Amino acid sequence: MSRLSSLIACILTSSLLALPLLAEAAQTRHKHSSKQLARAKAVGKVKSFKLVRKGKVTRLVAVKPHKRGSHITRVSALPSTLDQAFDQPALFSSAALVVNATSGERIFEKNSQALAPIASITKLMTAIVTLDMQLPLSEPITITDDDVDTLKNSSSRLLVGSTLTRGEVMHLALMSSENRAAHALARTAPGGLAAFVARMNRTAQSLGMQRTRFEDPTGLTSANVSTANDLIRLVQAAHHYPEIRAYSTSESYNFISSVNGREYSFHNTNPLVKNEGWQIGVSKTGYISEAGKCLVMQATINDTPVVIVLLDSAGRLTRIGDAQRIKKWLESSPAAMLRAG
Repeated sequence: MSRLSSLIACILTSSLLALPLLAEAAQTRHKHSSKQLARAKAVGKVKSFKLVRKGKVTRLVAVKPHKRGSHITRVSALPSTLDQAFDQPALFSSAALVVNATSGERIFEKNSQALAPIASITKLMTAIVTLDMQLPLSEPITITDDDVDTLKNSSSRLLVGSTLTRGEVMHLALMSSENRAAHALARTAPGGLAAFVARMNRTAQSLGMQRTRFEDPTGLTSANVSTANDLIRLVQAAHHYPEIRAYSTSESYNFISSVNGREYSFHNTNPLVKNEGWQIGVSKTGYISEAGKCLVMQATINDTPVVIVLLDSAGRLTRIGDAQRIKKWLESSPAAMLRAG
């Protein structure tokens, strides 16, 4: 009897010692199953799961999706919750907005209401105001010392004393972002520089750009501020002007200087206008240190006209890379195509 008692005591002791190990093993299996489930869901290989009990063991198994022709209908064009959370272009620009130019549908946005300096995006408004004043584009304009940048001391190959037509000056302001050209457009307008800037602000308000403010016609001052949301309106308005469409997307322009008789060649600051994969209707770049690298465009992507606004990108080419990422996303993502209409 004493031997039997000893045996029972030994069995009970072993069982008690084994309980923590069994609990740990069960917890490990549960974690492993959870990881498999999460991984399977992430890659989209498993549609749904159910618990199957066989004897005393409960297993988590995949349920195969219903084959076509079954009574369950799936709308494959609609993105899942997972797609909506993760199917977004990863952009380096601090603020961005992509809008369907026809319907106004917002396709993508990031900090679209953040107020920021807009640098030479300003020149689109400079061109709009100039054209609205119906000043003759064939009228000659001479670049003077007043047009030289003394705020940022930016360089220019548009020599003081150069005489071009107003149309040529606007061309250089939009295509090459020439600050002297933009300043000359405002300086030579009736009423002078101050009256011209006042017109810029009135035009912004008339377009519904409620948070936009202009202090100069070039964008060299960081006091020229706007939001991605407001700039959508600016690009949309600019697209209505044939001259802005032509000048802003022109690849290059050559002319003979009236100062020294030499030929000068100016090029577009947006390399995408030379890319055959892009259909660009309006383009404008911008940069000052306070604004970072900026880019706005009206373009047709995947047969849909869109407006793209990218603000405050740090790297030299990151704004171009962001535009390319948006284009690829619009062309390949079901979620993006759905939003684009």
